[in-house]
Amino acid sequence: MSRIFVSGSSTGLGLMAAQLLASRGHQVVLHARNAERAEEARLALPGAEAVVTGDIETIAGARAVGAQVNVLGRFDAVIHNAAVGYREGHRLTADGLPHVFAINTLSAYILTALIDRPKRLVYLSSGMHHHADANLDDILWRTRRWSGSQAYAESKLHDAMLAFAVARHWADVHSNSLEPGWVPTKMGGSGAPDDMNQAHLTQAWLAEGSDPEADVTGAYFYHLKRMRPNPQAHDPALQDRLIDICADISGVPFPA
Repeated sequence: MSRIFVSGSSTGLGLMAAQLLASRGHQVVLHARNAERAEEARLALPGAEAVVTGDIETIAGARAVGAQVNVLGRFDAVIHNAAVGYREGHRLTADGLPHVFAINTLSAYILTALIDRPKRLVYLSSGMHHHADANLDDILWRTRRWSGSQAYAESKLHDAMLAFAVARHWADVHSNSLEPGWVPTKMGGSGAPDDMNQAHLTQAWLAEGSDPEADVTGAYFYHLKRMRPNPQAHDPALQDRLIDICADISGVPFPA
C-alpha cells in the first residue's frame, strides 16, 4: 500500500484517479482550492486520509499547500494534476502572473521543489503539448497577444519538461509525464471525444509503480502506453532554463 497525494483532486480526473487508488487500498490525500471544495471532496471520497486546502494560483498559496503536505509525512507518490484549461482568458494573479502559467506551470514547480521527495512523481501533460513551443523568452506573455489555447499547450509542455528534468536530476525518483486524452470534463468541455473511462488510469498506474512497465523514469505515456513527447521536453538546456525561471519567479530554489 502506498501513500499518494493528488493535487487538484476535488473534482474531475484528479478525483477519479484518487478514487481508483483508494479502491485499490492506497492511502490518498486530496487537495482542494478552498473549504467548500474540500467538503465536496470529502463527500466524494470519504475514505481519503485528509484533504489539503489552498489556492495554488498564488506563490504563497502553493507554498502553503506544500507545507501542509509535508506536515502529513512523506508520500510514496505525488500526482501533479491541478490545472486550468485551454479556454481561459487573460488574467493576472495577485503576483502579477498569467493565471494559466501560475497554476499549470509554476505551482507544479513549487510543489515539486517543496514537498519532501517521494519515490514517484507523475505530471499531467496534454496532447496539445505536441505542437507547442516552450516560449521561455516570453513565458509571462508580456510581448505576445494572448491565446488561451496556446498558453495551455505551452504550460503542458512545461509540465513534461519538468517531469524529465526531475528524472535527470533526481536519480532516486521515478518521474514521468502523460496525457489523459481530450475528455469531457469541466475543463475539456462536453464535446471532447476521448474515452473518459481511460483518462484517469495512467496516472494511477504510474503512481502505484507496481507494474514493471510503469516502474520507469523520464518517460511519456498515453493510455498506459509509452509514446514520444514533444522533442523540446527532453532538451536538458530548456529544462534547466525553465527550472531557473520558475525558481527566480517563485523564490523557491530547486533542490539539488
